[in-house]
Amino acid sequence: MQGREAGVPPAAAWLGGFGAVPFVGLAVALVLPVGMPRELLGQALAGYGAVILSFMGAIHWGLAIAPGASVGGDALSSRLVGSVVPPLIGLGALLVPPTIGFLVLAAAFAGLLGIDLRATRRGLAPAWYPKLRVPLTVTVVAALLVAAIALRVA
Repeated sequence: MQGREAGVPPAAAWLGGFGAVPFVGLAVALVLPVGMPRELLGQALAGYGAVILSFMGAIHWGLAIAPGASVGGDALSSRLVGSVVPPLIGLGALLVPPTIGFLVLAAAFAGLLGIDLRATRRGLAPAWYPKLRVPLTVTVVAALLVAAIALRVA
């Protein structure tokens, strides 16, 4: 799956970047007075984080079952099981107080980045994938940490 070293496909770069906008925008809105209830902003950020974490887990499902995937047997089962863990963590993050939920989501995104980097090294994800994931994950984790601090301080 790894293929030749290449840059991030433009569509992935643009869509990934736009996908980070709600994280940053909602975190900033929790810090600055924007005229919206903080509880609503926090719920929106936690919900969006859980949805995107679920999406990130589903990428591994797709990579595992893609035509030409080099994984089978127990390794395939392991990847499929691993791909459903992020949505469960996201759900759990929605069921705890928002500050804790943001920390859970931040840790999950960081942990999933580690899994993504390992998958790329093993040739199970495209070579360009870390070039997309690292800056987006740093942005997402920073936004979630800012949100956790903003709610804690408030």
